[in-house]
Amino acid sequence: MNGSRAKQNLRVQQWVAFLSVVILVVKFAAYYATHSVSILTDALESIVNVTAGFIGLYSLYVSAKPRDLDHPYGHGKAEFLSAAIEGTLIAAAGAIILYKAVQALLHPVLLEKIDTGIWLVALSAAANFVIGFFCLRIGKKNQSLALVASGRHLQSDTLSTLGIIVGLFLLYFTGLQWIDSVVAIIFGLIIIVTGYRILRKSIAGIMDEADMELLGRMVEQLNRHRQPNWIDLHNLRVIKYGAVLHVDCHLTLPWYLNLHEAHNEIETLEKLVKAEFGESLELFVHSDGCLPFSCRLCKKAECPERKYTFEKEISWTLENISSNKKHELV
Repeated sequence: MNGSRAKQNLRVQQWVAFLSVVILVVKFAAYYATHSVSILTDALESIVNVTAGFIGLYSLYVSAKPRDLDHPYGHGKAEFLSAAIEGTLIAAAGAIILYKAVQALLHPVLLEKIDTGIWLVALSAAANFVIGFFCLRIGKKNQSLALVASGRHLQSDTLSTLGIIVGLFLLYFTGLQWIDSVVAIIFGLIIIVTGYRILRKSIAGIMDEADMELLGRMVEQLNRHRQPNWIDLHNLRVIKYGAVLHVDCHLTLPWYLNLHEAHNEIETLEKLVKAEFGESLELFVHSDGCLPFSCRLCKKAECPERKYTFEKEISWTLENISSNKKHELV
C-alpha cells in the first residue's frame, strides 16, 4: 500500500473510533431513559463498534508499515486479522442480544419516555450511516478490508437501528410491550449473520483463498489486450496482502527474443494489469521460451523460427490460465 493511502485509511479509522464512543454514550442514555431492551441491543452493538474501531485503528497502523526482513510481503494481513476479530465480536453481540430479548419477552419491564428514546437512537442512526458511507467509499477506493468491514458494520448497525425505531413507534402508538422484544430478536439474528459474513471473508483472506471475481476480471483484461508475442500464459496466482496484490505467472514468449525485448513484454503486461487494478501491485513473471509445439497455437506473423502452421488460438480461462502447464493442442 502506498503511503498516502495508508495515511488516509488511518485518519478515517481514527474518526470512526472517536465517533463510535460518542454514539455509544448517546445510545446508553436512550436505554437508561426508556429501559427498552431493543435500545439496549443497539447499545450493546455499539460497544462492539467501539472495540472494533480501535482494533481496526491498530490494524491499519500495523498494515501501513513498510515491509522489512521479517515481513517481506509487508504487514497487510493485519487487516484480515482485524476483520476476523470484528466479525467475531459482532456475532457475539448478536448472541447476547438474543439472550436479552428472550429474557425481556419472558419477564417484561415497564418502558418509559419512548419518544425521547426514538429521537436519541434516530440521531445515532444518522451518524452511523454517514460514517459508514465514507468508510465504505474510501475502503473500496484504497482496497482496505478493515475500512470496508467497519463501513459495512456501521451501515448494518444503521439498518438495525431503523428497525428498532419502527418497533418503538409501534410500541408507542399501540402500547404492546412484547413488540420491543420481538424487534430485538429479529435484529439480533441479522447482526449474527452480518458477523458471520465478515468473519468468512477475513478467514478467506488469511488462508489466501482465490478471489474468483478478481481473477475473472484479470483473465478478461488479459484476453482483451493480448499481445502478439504472448504465446501462452499459465500458472497465474494472485495473493492479496492488505491493499497490495501480488501476482505470479509464467509467460511464454518467442525463444529468440533478447533480454531487453523479453523485459519490454513483461513491462507491457505489468502496465496492463496496473491500469485495471491500480498501482498497489507487485508482479512476478517467469518467462518461458516457446517450444515447437507452441507454433500450432501461436498467431505471431512473420515468425522466422516457425516449425508448424498456426491451427487455433487457445482463449485463456480461469481453469487453463491457473494450471501449471504450458498450453498445447491435443
